[in-house]
Amino acid sequence: MTALRIIVSGVVQGVGYRQWLRERALLAGVTGWARNRSDGTVEALLVGAPDTLEALVAEARKGPRGARVTDIERREASATDHAGPNFSIAPSL
Repeated sequence: MTALRIIVSGVVQGVGYRQWLRERALLAGVTGWARNRSDGTVEALLVGAPDTLEALVAEARKGPRGARVTDIERREASATDHAGPNFSIAPSL
């Protein structure tokens, strides 16, 4: 298992991005969380197989209808940062 933390920039709040990402993650068998940040970005922790995470990040670059992703910052994370067997919507930061 690999863990990846991403920060998605652009028009990603107010368009259902976190819920959309949660649905995609659950379908892919990825655990983790997504939350809105006060700077207008969405942050997510993704935990899963490396190939699955790469495919999910590629989807995240498109996002749901109404979103306009301009950038995805990514860095490795620790799977222990995640405390749950599912993908959840975390409280905003």
